[in-house]
Amino acid sequence: MAVKRTPFIAGNWKMNLDHLQAIAFVQKLAWALADAKHDFADAEVAVFPPFTDLRSVQTLVAADSLPIGYGAQDVSAHDSGAYTGEISGAFLAQLDCTYVIIGHSERRTLHGETDAEVNAKVAAAHRHGLVPVVCVGETADDLETHGPSAVPVAQLRAALEGVDGSKGLVVAYEPVWAIGSGQAATPAQAEQVAAALRALLVELLGEEVAQSTRVLYGGSVKAANIASFLREPNVDGALVGGASLDIDEFSSIVRFKKHVGA
Repeated sequence: MAVKRTPFIAGNWKMNLDHLQAIAFVQKLAWALADAKHDFADAEVAVFPPFTDLRSVQTLVAADSLPIGYGAQDVSAHDSGAYTGEISGAFLAQLDCTYVIIGHSERRTLHGETDAEVNAKVAAAHRHGLVPVVCVGETADDLETHGPSAVPVAQLRAALEGVDGSKGLVVAYEPVWAIGSGQAATPAQAEQVAAALRALLVELLGEEVAQSTRVLYGGSVKAANIASFLREPNVDGALVGGASLDIDEFSSIVRFKKHVGA
């Protein structure tokens, strides 16, 4: 089944930029893309600021009708209650967030987030009309012990248990050994894992949902290598970390077609 998937370039700011810096950044990003006459039919772009920035980003995007999406970096599995420090999907929905990152490697490693918790957060996102960007990936030890794709496929299987695929989903493959290292996976490595993840989507959610679901690559993505990843048939965009904080670099990544002469 041949399905055209609009590439998705997502900028994960992590714990960077306060709300005033966020406003300036999104304004500059919009100007840079407008100056370059970027066609948003070529690539969808979204930013994922810290929670404290979301209201400011929402106000700016709505006031200026900016064609830039946004989402949160995490969501609570709970809708409300005595969960100090957590953020309900209901709150994110009220801020008109479209997306939420779930299961990022830093949440799994630094906060001990389990596959079961990731699954519960995916369900919470769907309850509130949010599209989860489900992150999966392996460490260098995982790769050596289990080989390519085994751990990411197992993580995605657990994350999607009981999930209704018709409610929307993005998958992000982020090899932990590549994140922040400056050494990205090769396009062939990314494609091998992305193809395995799509095969699992077919198994769990059916051919139609699987072929319409975007699979992103994340890990030392930059303007110099983005086009090589997007030439692969199962890689539909990128989850960008450090490079998403540089206006020139990130806008150049979004405009990946210029790197292939298209």
